[in-house]
Amino acid sequence: MDLRFTPEERAFRQEVRTFFQENLPQEIRQKLVDGRHPSKDDIVTWQKILNKKGWAVPNWPVEWGGTGWDPVRQYIFLDELQSFPAPSPLQFGVYMVGPVIAQFGNEAQKTHFLPRIANLDDWWCQGFSEPGSGSDLASLKTKAVREGDTYVVNGQKTWTTLGQYADWIFCLVRTDATVKKQEGISFLLIDMKTPGITVRPIQTIDGGHEVNEVFFDDVKVPVENLVGQENKGWDYAKFLLGNERTNIARVGVSKQRIRRLKELAALERVGDTPILENPRFREKLAALEIELKALEMTQLRVVAAERTREKGKPDPASSILKIKGSEIQQATTELLLEVVGPYALPYVPEDEGDEPLSNEPPVGPDWAGPAAPTYFNWRKISIYGGSNEIQKNIIAKAILGL
Repeated sequence: MDLRFTPEERAFRQEVRTFFQENLPQEIRQKLVDGRHPSKDDIVTWQKILNKKGWAVPNWPVEWGGTGWDPVRQYIFLDELQSFPAPSPLQFGVYMVGPVIAQFGNEAQKTHFLPRIANLDDWWCQGFSEPGSGSDLASLKTKAVREGDTYVVNGQKTWTTLGQYADWIFCLVRTDATVKKQEGISFLLIDMKTPGITVRPIQTIDGGHEVNEVFFDDVKVPVENLVGQENKGWDYAKFLLGNERTNIARVGVSKQRIRRLKELAALERVGDTPILENPRFREKLAALEIELKALEMTQLRVVAAERTREKGKPDPASSILKIKGSEIQQATTELLLEVVGPYALPYVPEDEGDEPLSNEPPVGPDWAGPAAPTYFNWRKISIYGGSNEIQKNIIAKAILGL
């Protein structure tokens, strides 16, 4: 297998890089460089810029706004996006519900929802996890009972990321409790303005408001908002999660974080010596770069295999990317804490990229502030999208045949 890029692919990479340099507002980029969250307005602004260029939904079919890029060009685009760094298009729309609607939705759903997702006219959130149904997602209890032309939904979702902004939520709901748990689940699209929906914030360890609880009390959802067939939602969820786990690898993000680590380690000193020249630190950094290069090669093999993979069928190798990608991202935050040292202790919490929640001035260098909250917040990366323990079971069964 030849994993080298062709001259045409290298030229494409430069085209993407140049577009980012010329079109991404510098103040948005700087937030990401500093390890801070882009605001909702930042994400909307950037996605509209990408959509005007025709690049907001590169993974979609061409007839619904996709680019027609092969898997290699899609990989290059994502790698450049993350390592530049630039905000990703809204994951819940572009990489999650959008592909599900494009693959399994009816024509009316595609015509109505897909253009709005591409231009971020609608903000989507994900309604999968529930109290007691995290890693064992198929045990979910939120139920939808059909009454004529509507489903009546009752239950609770949790850890709903950025649900406070959402116009729509895509949900897994139980529509048949008499069959095997995976076989009685359906995939519903629910308008967040529907009466009976309550969003309650959950404050995270870094002081931010990123995740929420969402309650459904006799929420009436039109049957036309059912994606695909009733009780086939588990199949659509596996398709969605395969995409999510591949993206969670975030190789480009880790590249950018390591590049930033080197810059900061060259500035900070222990005595008269920059931390970057400390042999032990250099050993840890080199080991991390080797791990990242191995992950990148694995991702390229997965990308190459997509040319022959059955359309709509998830690749179990995405679980490998999810495990290693999350571990490497967490390792970058650990090294950043070493560089920051005592400056990591006091920090000014933010509310998801908006104005700081505190009026107190930051302590230490500006770039030191997010180090500790990012370290704690990124513990979640090995959990969401299916915990790493679950991914290991998938690898054992689907790849190793155990």
